[in-house]
Amino acid sequence: MFHDKNWWKNAVIYQIYPRSFYDTNDDGIGDIQGIIQKLDYIKSLNVDAIWLCPVCTSPDVDNGYDCSNYLEIDPRYGTNQDMSDLIAAAGEREMGIIIDLVLNHTSDQHRWFQNALTGRDAKFRDFYIWGEGTTDHYGNRLPPNDLQSNFGGSAWEYHRETDQFYLHLHDKSQPDLNWSNPQVRDALYGIVQFWIDQGVAGFRLDVIDLIGKEPFQNITQNGPKMHDYIHELAGKTFAGQPVMTIGETWGATPEEALKFIAPERQELNMVFQFEPMQLDKQAGGQRWDLAPLDKLAFKKNYLKWQTSLRNRGWNALFANNHDLPRVVSRWGNDREYRAQSAKALAAVLYLMQGTPFIYQGEEIGMTNIPYDSIDDFIDIETINTWHERKQRGIAETEILTSLRAKCRENGRTPMQWNSQPYAGFSTASPWYAANPNYPEINVAIQESDQHSILNFYRTLLQYRKENPVIRDGEFQLLLTDHPDIFAYQRATQEQSVWVIANLSDRCTSWAQTQFKEPGRKIMFSNYPTDHHEIQERMTHETIRFAPWELWVIEG
Repeated sequence: MFHDKNWWKNAVIYQIYPRSFYDTNDDGIGDIQGIIQKLDYIKSLNVDAIWLCPVCTSPDVDNGYDCSNYLEIDPRYGTNQDMSDLIAAAGEREMGIIIDLVLNHTSDQHRWFQNALTGRDAKFRDFYIWGEGTTDHYGNRLPPNDLQSNFGGSAWEYHRETDQFYLHLHDKSQPDLNWSNPQVRDALYGIVQFWIDQGVAGFRLDVIDLIGKEPFQNITQNGPKMHDYIHELAGKTFAGQPVMTIGETWGATPEEALKFIAPERQELNMVFQFEPMQLDKQAGGQRWDLAPLDKLAFKKNYLKWQTSLRNRGWNALFANNHDLPRVVSRWGNDREYRAQSAKALAAVLYLMQGTPFIYQGEEIGMTNIPYDSIDDFIDIETINTWHERKQRGIAETEILTSLRAKCRENGRTPMQWNSQPYAGFSTASPWYAANPNYPEINVAIQESDQHSILNFYRTLLQYRKENPVIRDGEFQLLLTDHPDIFAYQRATQEQSVWVIANLSDRCTSWAQTQFKEPGRKIMFSNYPTDHHEIQERMTHETIRFAPWELWVIEG
């Protein structure tokens, strides 16, 4: 499979947050050996490649996204030999390993930055971005401008010993690299090539849309030289090789995405499209300013991406990752209709054209965690947000409601393997507490239930593989203005598939004629209903759907 440079178009990717996946050495932290032990489980999901969140050496201020040595596996996760063993063991099961690379910034503990702090003439000083400040009437040093960090506060940190400010678009422990320096670029390309030589199947490039920043012009995303840098990166490393590349680009529209992924651009294979993630926040607000999901806009946004990238690029299909809340809690109903809504959302998303990215625990319907107070949180972004919003005068109860709904920690709790203590993740107290619902929501329970979310995912992903129409078919949105139904058709000359789902907690109905035609056949649904009953309902001129009901029909 991996000899074809476009293998990723036929693939299903499973994302692992290693710290929370499976612990084999009883220290409460997941490790690479834990991933190796669970490879057969992952393969049983019909997965083709595994994306690992960062496992390189890090002081761990931002959960590994602050790397201090790109070429060395963090001892908490194992050794470089463990990584080689994982790549080999996955390969034996016809799966590849994709690694997460953070090329926008390093840890402040990286040897480059430690050298840069020694003086303005230091060898690696220009590997980072430094600015002259100003002084106010009281003698306080002020940053070069008002640029803000993504984690809150100024994006500039003062270094007293050299009397300059360095740029950090994230935490102050994550100084931004200076991509305008060709020595920086060459050093980073060497890191990419090192991992290609180790046998990885691809790269997820963290916040890659920030590398062209022009901070003194207040430009952070999509800077004027960004695409030149990515094109050069590709040309000097992975171009022409069967290595998958995907970029994290929070601000990309379809038009902007095509500048990254159109084949003639020779940059990346895919970018994650985050536009749908903006549809449950208040207009003009931050993601913490909650609003109900606009389902009509939701449908039309996916229509836009499916049609805009058709024959010009390739979609990355996802609703969960390590930075997002659990989709069944966010867009579904994780109480009364957890199983039905998890299945409906999965089918609606993963039967579109594109490559599915399944996040650990999604396949069993893991939910957000019920936080009681700010003391329950440990993530640096969450804590900074709490203080920043308190300073703005927002009520603590409102802040806590927002954090419960959207914080990154929701996706970072330990994987729920069984009903044993600590969810079967470890025999020691985990680095982060397991969701208290693990006795009811775990892999072991769902393995033996033919109607479980887990077994639905297996059916769904197998169906993708067996039906080329899912990869190649045209996309047509149906019932465009229906307030609750998300319906579409995928079609080639040989085959048609319809996906119809009620994305609401109420019964709903719609008028139809197309499913009365001969040859229409129900392939699967998300209620334990006899297929003969559904076939009979398909003959009705008005079809009534239960809450979160899903049909996948062929014909």
